[in-house]
Amino acid sequence: MQTMPFELGAPAAGQTTLGLIVLKFDETLEQDFRRLFPGRDMSIYVSRVASDPEVTQDTLLQMSQTLPASASLFPPAAQFDVVGYGCTSGTTMIGAAKVAGLVQQGVQTPAVTDPLTSALAACKHLNISRLGMVTPYVESVSIPVQQAFEAAGISVPHLVSFGESGEENVARIDAASIIGAALHVGQQDVDAVFLSCTNLQTLDVIATLEAQLNKPVISSNSALAWHMATLSGATLALDAPGRLLAEL
Repeated sequence: MQTMPFELGAPAAGQTTLGLIVLKFDETLEQDFRRLFPGRDMSIYVSRVASDPEVTQDTLLQMSQTLPASASLFPPAAQFDVVGYGCTSGTTMIGAAKVAGLVQQGVQTPAVTDPLTSALAACKHLNISRLGMVTPYVESVSIPVQQAFEAAGISVPHLVSFGESGEENVARIDAASIIGAALHVGQQDVDAVFLSCTNLQTLDVIATLEAQLNKPVISSNSALAWHMATLSGATLALDAPGRLLAEL
């Protein structure tokens, strides 16, 4: 075997580098981000965090034990503009500040965000004070998310849930079910609708719902993408759905 000389060039990363920590049982978030960030001038690195197939307060809290290790699996040489932790309910249970600290134990980045923090920032950006909310989960997981918004000064007078605890089922809740639930809360006296959960297939229903409700419709994934783009300067797809993403 002959050994050939070589020279080192630039890394494969583009001008903007995002890190995304996705739950083991999440089947939706990565697919949405591929569609929302199609540009060739940026890179997205994905790591997985151990999670349970059943969503409860206890299983969500358990992720705090493994988040630093998951963050440490990103390429050490990559220079991340922002890292996102992809779990709305997990952030609610663990706490956004603690999530950021745990992530930064494993990876160097100037900014960490999550769907809860992102959605709250989106509500402020769009001047939303009354929110209708749709969640897939059981009451013990859904109510704390509602309370987190209300603690931040955003009223959530209308909340509906599919009452599901299994992540595999959440990833397969169909568009008609999501639209029906969103219309139920969105037709009430609210400024906007929030579709909570990164594993819920919401990207293709946002435009339809906004057209029918004439109100902003924000999902966990659209909010997270918007906030990570805002923090990093990343460019979103031209056809990214919803009023929130259209403003970038």
